Amino acid sequence: MPEIIRQFKTFSARRINQCRQTANVAVWQRNYYEHIIRNDEALNRIRQYISDNPIRWELDRENPTLDL
Repeated sequence: MPEIIRQFKTFSARRINQCRQTANVAVWQRNYYEHIIRNDEALNRIRQYISDNPIRWELDRENPTLDL
């Protein structure tokens, strides 16, 4: 599984940078988190996290544009 994720991230980052006309700009945060979704409640929490996540990016310490 890690190899599949690595390949996906590599390919998609290259394509995104190609579309943006940027070279070797980071697209993905390091690592990833696997989680088994066991029920509807867990699924709804994850959906909410995904929905809210872009809002929190401005405060994320991994955000390269953030001045700490």
